[in-house]
Amino acid sequence: MRHMIGRLHTIAIDCPDPDALADFYAELLGLPVTRRSRQWVVLGEGWPQVAFQRAPDHKPPAWPDPERPQQMHLDVWVEDIEAAEERVLALGASRLAVAEDDPGDLFRVYADPAGHPFCLEYSRDT
Repeated sequence: MRHMIGRLHTIAIDCPDPDALADFYAELLGLPVTRRSRQWVVLGEGWPQVAFQRAPDHKPPAWPDPERPQQMHLDVWVEDIEAAEERVLALGASRLAVAEDDPGDLFRVYADPAGHPFCLEYSRDT
C-alpha cells in the first residue's frame, strides 16, 4: 500500500462569477454554501470541499476541442438520468455532444453555466 502524501481538502474551480456557479453546484450536489466572499465561495461542511474562485479573464473549455480542453470535470452519480438532466438544464447547464463510447447511454456530458464539463452517470449503487 502506498503511503499518503496528503488529503484532498478542496477542489477549486476558476470562473467569472463564483456566486452563480456555486449556487448551480449547491443545487446539483445538495451541498450547502459554507463561505462566501467577493472572490471565493465554498460548498460542503466536510472534506473535500468544492470552491469557486473568481477569474475575470477565464476562458471556458470548449470540450471536446483540444485547443481549449475541459480543464476539470466532476462525475455525478444519479439514480434517474432523465430527471437529473431535466433539473440540471433548468439550472442553466447545457448538454454537450453525446459520448460515442457509451452505447448504453449510461452517462451524459453537460457544461455548467461557466462552461466547465461535468457528467451525469447512472449510480453504481443502484
